[in-house]
Amino acid sequence: MKLTTQGIQQETSWEEKGFTLPSFDREKMIAKTVQNPTWIHFGAGNIFRGFPAALQQTLLEQGKAETGIIVGEGFDYQIIDDIYAKHDNLTLLVTLKSDGTIEKKVIGSVAEAYKCDPQFKKEWEFFKGAFRKPSLQMVSFTITEKGYSLKGGNGEFYPAIAADLANGPAKPSMFLSKLTALVYERYLAGKGKLALVSMDNCSHNGEKLQNAVLTLARGWETNALVEKGFVAYLEKDVSFPWSMIDKITPRPDADVEKMLQKDGFEDTTMVVTDKNTYIAPFVNAEECEYLVIEDDFPNGRPALEETGVFFTDRDTVNKVERMKVTTCLNPLHTALAIYGCLLDYKLIADEMKDPLLNKMVHTIGYIEGMPVVIDPKIINPKQFIKEVLEVRFPNPFMPDTPQRIATDTSQKLAIRFGETVKAYMANEKLDVADLKIIPLVFAGWIRYLMGIDDTGKVFTPSPDPRLAEVSLHVKDIKLGDKGPFSEQLKPILRDESIFGFDLYANGMASLVETYFTELVSSKGAIRKTLEKYLK
Repeated sequence: MKLTTQGIQQETSWEEKGFTLPSFDREKMIAKTVQNPTWIHFGAGNIFRGFPAALQQTLLEQGKAETGIIVGEGFDYQIIDDIYAKHDNLTLLVTLKSDGTIEKKVIGSVAEAYKCDPQFKKEWEFFKGAFRKPSLQMVSFTITEKGYSLKGGNGEFYPAIAADLANGPAKPSMFLSKLTALVYERYLAGKGKLALVSMDNCSHNGEKLQNAVLTLARGWETNALVEKGFVAYLEKDVSFPWSMIDKITPRPDADVEKMLQKDGFEDTTMVVTDKNTYIAPFVNAEECEYLVIEDDFPNGRPALEETGVFFTDRDTVNKVERMKVTTCLNPLHTALAIYGCLLDYKLIADEMKDPLLNKMVHTIGYIEGMPVVIDPKIINPKQFIKEVLEVRFPNPFMPDTPQRIATDTSQKLAIRFGETVKAYMANEKLDVADLKIIPLVFAGWIRYLMGIDDTGKVFTPSPDPRLAEVSLHVKDIKLGDKGPFSEQLKPILRDESIFGFDLYANGMASLVETYFTELVSSKGAIRKTLEKYLK
């Protein structure tokens, strides 16, 4: 069984093995999409293939859409060459359910997929033509939070962005510059209205996208590289809806690969691109999924509410995002990531079988976080966290690792925990001193920076832009040292860019120092400390 247009014609072979094939006329869909595109998506990775692409497939199968999605990749071109092109833009979505059952569905909603860069002239002309079409309603993105950044830590434009600002839309090199150049094509072709929808998992994603596009456009307009009026068009006729997306789509898993091979599925070759993207013809994903989007589409939109997508106002999107990121999911994930690495766990699901770690995330979520959570009304926080802790994290068939989630932790603590602490600080009825387990996570992260697990074995911390800098403060501390460690920890605990506040100013530093001293006191001290405070 080959994942190609020709291969899926052998319907009986697929269906006998429990695979579901597209039920719509794919040839007709592709022709209509090229003629009158409605949806272009940038970011060809696993989250798109396992979520938005599957949503559009549902609409096509229900007869509620006639066009599919045009996909562009502006960063990792190998994905297009090695995955999309080789498999006629088809994806096998493998949904791993917590009860051990799986669903195998061929997703065929992608009409065309190309590399998005002027160096590929034919593909670039295709995108320019698609952006000119009056039918185009939305352009969506899963390019990661880093993809929206124009400036480095020094506040200066990246050299490539500075060059793009000087060169204008005729010669863009960075993705956001390419996007802005394509929107300029739409402006020149008749000023068609459009929604640019970030679906990336970051706070205020629509605002980040809007700021980047407008910064580039204003620079070009100031330098007379585009017509005067382009910026006004972006401000009046182009919307930048905010969204909240939630679905775990880990790297393709070797156990899933074996299972598919056993079923006769031949195209399981995993690809690690030169840009370090892990991808395969199949996507393994959890069943639970949420997508909440601000309903601001000046040229109309797909009927995605029919697939379970919530369309609402910006304030509600923000509340849902805050609920998830600051209380009900992300902080729990980060806590498990830190202690999972320290205790040498390889799966989040296995951590949930550990009574101490299980109690840790229950305490952070229900006891410490829930008093300050903002209820967005459309999704119940207690039901959401219950699903996270009882269905999603414990799912033994989800190959999600603490090592993956521990990536960029220094960039996450201020939002995932800092917002809860600040809410306590702002509420006269609450006392920061009542927070006992969140400070234990802070201490655990500093212990993690040592790169030594609870047995004394050295491990490599996950990639993090601040790792080398903050690790220097603990590099001379060894297991068995008795402290005090105030001088070594002070530069970390006072760093508001890490935690969102100065831990000395709000009285938390002393407790974190105490916890750290216990965590570092000997081999096995991490588990002993967890037992002491979580039993």
